[in-house]
Amino acid sequence: MQRRTRLLFLNRSYWPDAEATGQLLTELCEGLAGGDHKSDVSATTGEPQTTNHERGIPPSRLAITVLCGQPNANPTGAAYRRWGREVRHGVTIHRVWHTQFAKGFLPGRAVNYISFLLTSLWAACWTQRPDVVVVETDPPLLSLIGGLLQRWRGAQLIVYLQDIHPDIAVALGKLRANWLTRLLRRRLFAVYCRADRVVVLSRDMRQHVIAGGVSAERVVIVPNWIDVSVVYPIKQANVFRQRHGIEGRFLVMYSGNLGLCQRLEDVIAAAEVLRARTDILFLLVGAGVLQRQLEAQVARLSLANVRFLPYEPKSRLAESLSAADVHLVPLDARVAACLMPSKFYGVLASGSPLIAVAPEACELAQLAREHGLGLVVPPGDPAALAAAIERLASQPAELFEMGRRARRLAERQFDRRTVTARFADVLNSVLPS
Repeated sequence: MQRRTRLLFLNRSYWPDAEATGQLLTELCEGLAGGDHKSDVSATTGEPQTTNHERGIPPSRLAITVLCGQPNANPTGAAYRRWGREVRHGVTIHRVWHTQFAKGFLPGRAVNYISFLLTSLWAACWTQRPDVVVVETDPPLLSLIGGLLQRWRGAQLIVYLQDIHPDIAVALGKLRANWLTRLLRRRLFAVYCRADRVVVLSRDMRQHVIAGGVSAERVVIVPNWIDVSVVYPIKQANVFRQRHGIEGRFLVMYSGNLGLCQRLEDVIAAAEVLRARTDILFLLVGAGVLQRQLEAQVARLSLANVRFLPYEPKSRLAESLSAADVHLVPLDARVAACLMPSKFYGVLASGSPLIAVAPEACELAQLAREHGLGLVVPPGDPAALAAAIERLASQPAELFEMGRRARRLAERQFDRRTVTARFADVLNSVLPS
């Protein structure tokens, strides 16, 4: 009997964490393992869906282990084993202990990273030798462990870049461009150059990695995705709107991480420009390191047109995302080449128009224009953002068409099975024959 190929995924975030990288990795691993119990027929189109088995990787051939840490957010209250091993939907979850200081406390956040790196390195060295290691970027230096496993244990290595470090931190001014950050970058890019494949999310990221010295033939674009059978338009009698008492208002929503890469302070500034428009409400759904700062900004400006809500459980994501009349997908120009907002795909699936607050030349802006998904405004210009919101609020018929086009694009290009099958192709290209 042929031995199953052993895959080891490394990332701090995994089920039941509500953070995007954890949810995406959970869907990927469960899909590869054949344990997600999904129908092979689209819930929206009735058409057969491509499965990873059809792309040449039978689930019975794979033994998948995820080495992960503690969730930052568990809105469903799901019970899970805090450390050690458990099996869920065909995936072995090996969860390690690490500190969990608040994300807004930067020294504590550094300790969280370091403690996870140390405990995950120890666990990886004692786990059964993997054939392929897939390493993500939570925390940013995790790729170094992937490089060590490639050398010490003879595994094939796939570096799966959800973002590119330390380039992001330096671009945002969170780290100084000095000898230490240059050393870290050299070490990380040395791992990328030795990796069998480097998976990135966009054309911008691919160009950035190649410019850093990685061979073009090793860099593969596999965008993030959304399960269109789970997130779908619910525009009429929306329970989320009813629950939060926002019926009858034009709802501008940002849903996701309240972090450093989105310039969310400009969203609050746009809300100030529109403070006299009592029919327009800004809603920020999520959590992150900037939440307290943003809440303080709203309080200082005495804005009644901005609200904050915590993450919604995945089971209610269709309701919450569909509640918006327009979604904001902001991307700081300084980091546009280093990441692609994962929230973009959920917005599409909910059949909602969007405003891409992004540089004109980046892939996010190009997709928005090419497919007629909404408007594009430059980062750092709250007045332009406010004008775009007012324009869309006055064009309900055009909003409807934008949302219809968004849903169609999600179904055709960014559905979970379509995209994860592309990741299966990457695995096929490095799996032992």
